[in-house]
Amino acid sequence: MLKKTAFKSGHIRSRRTLLAAAAAGLAMPAAIAPLGGALAADDDQQAVAKAVNGLRDAMLAGDGATLRAMTMDQLTYGHSNSRLEDKAAFVGSLDGKNAFKALDLSDHAIQVVGDIAVARHTFDSVNNLPDGKTNTAHIKVLQVWKKVDGAWKLLARQASPLPAA
Repeated sequence: MLKKTAFKSGHIRSRRTLLAAAAAGLAMPAAIAPLGGALAADDDQQAVAKAVNGLRDAMLAGDGATLRAMTMDQLTYGHSNSRLEDKAAFVGSLDGKNAFKALDLSDHAIQVVGDIAVARHTFDSVNNLPDGKTNTAHIKVLQVWKKVDGAWKLLARQASPLPAA
């Protein structure tokens, strides 16, 4: 037999409040989890943007040590003329050289999926040629980055030509 219990209306409100608070407390981790993922993705996007700019700086400076550190051993580096380089050829083409007079990146777009990131940008450069002359490049670039031991490293890059600016 059920025993009726008389509660004062204040007690009922208090219990309802307690139940509502408990339900909210149980729901909170589910509500926060997507937010935490979004914050982590934002942090990764910023880290990839920093890596993209760091690679640009190393290319401009001809800093072979930094180029080696920022690229994976399996690197495939595609130029806008369809020429492909592996890591050794890519680093060797820039190490200790003043290949660029200017190098600007714009129109950035970065998407992170787990430990892989896709970065796109427009690449505008003034290139120093061996004969002392210069030429320019105006290309679109797609880069694939992989997070390895907490650091973003370039795995692949492909460029495609754009009409002259």
